[in-house]
Amino acid sequence: MVDGILYICATPIGNLEDITLRVLRVLGEVDLIAAEDTRHTAKLLHHYEIKTPTTSYHENNKETKGKQLIERLRGGAKIALVSDSGMPGISDPGRELIQTCHDEDITVTICPGATAGLSALVLSGFTIHPHVFEGFLPRDKSDRKRILGGLVTEHRTMVFYEAPHRLITVLTEMRDMLGDRKVAIVRELTKKFENVSRGTFTQILDSYTDTAPRGEFVIIVEGAVEQVVDFPENVQEHINGFMGQGHSEKDAIKLAAKERGVSKSEIYNQVKRK
Repeated sequence: MVDGILYICATPIGNLEDITLRVLRVLGEVDLIAAEDTRHTAKLLHHYEIKTPTTSYHENNKETKGKQLIERLRGGAKIALVSDSGMPGISDPGRELIQTCHDEDITVTICPGATAGLSALVLSGFTIHPHVFEGFLPRDKSDRKRILGGLVTEHRTMVFYEAPHRLITVLTEMRDMLGDRKVAIVRELTKKFENVSRGTFTQILDSYTDTAPRGEFVIIVEGAVEQVVDFPENVQEHINGFMGQGHSEKDAIKLAAKERGVSKSEIYNQVKRK
C-alpha cells in the first residue's frame, strides 16, 4: 500500500478570514485532522462547514498519539496537522511528527499561511534583515536569565512570544539583562483590538502600571548596537586604565575581560603569569 501524506496546514492567527483556499480544500479532503486542541479547531471547522474528523495531538500525548498517526500514514491515510493558530511546528509539538515522517520517508507537504512572529515583525517597523526567532522563553527564571544573558550582544532583531500573565515579568527581566533598549509589543494580531506599542522597555512597562496586559503578545526587541571598542593591547595597561577610573582590581579585570570578549579567568591568568 502507498504511504499517506502529512499536510502541514497554517490556520488563522486571529481573524478567521486569514486562511488560504488551499488549506480549506485540504482540511475538507483529508481523512483526519490532527489538532493541538480539537475544541479550538472545531470553531474553525464549524465556521467553514468542514466535517472532517479530528484527533488531538499535543505536548502531553505526542509520543503515544504520534505513533498512532504514523501508523495511519503508513496505511495510506492523508492527515492534516494544525496548531491552535498559525504555522504548526513553531511553538507546538508538530515538529516531532514532521521529523518522524521525514525519518520514515513518509511524504510531507506544506500549505503555508499566517505566522504570528513574522507578521508582528513586519507590523512593528523594526529591522527585519537580519532577525532571529526565539519564541517562548522557559518558565524557569534561571533558565530565562541564562538565555537572555546569551542574547546581550545579539545584534539581530529578536522575536519572542509571551503569555499575558508573564509579560511584565519577562519585560522586566529583559530590561535588566539587555538594557533599556527599544521594543515593540504587538498584541492581538489580526483581531478587533490589534495594537502595536513601541518604546523602551521602561516606557512599555510604565504603560501597564494601571492596566494589566490582556491578549496574545509578540515581543520584538531591538538588536544590540555593535560598538568598536578601542582598548590597550597590553592587558595590564587595560586593567590599570579601569583602576585609574576608581574601579577595584577585581572589577577592572571583569571590565577588561568584557571589552576583550574573553573570560575573567583568562585575563587573571595573563596578569598573574607576569
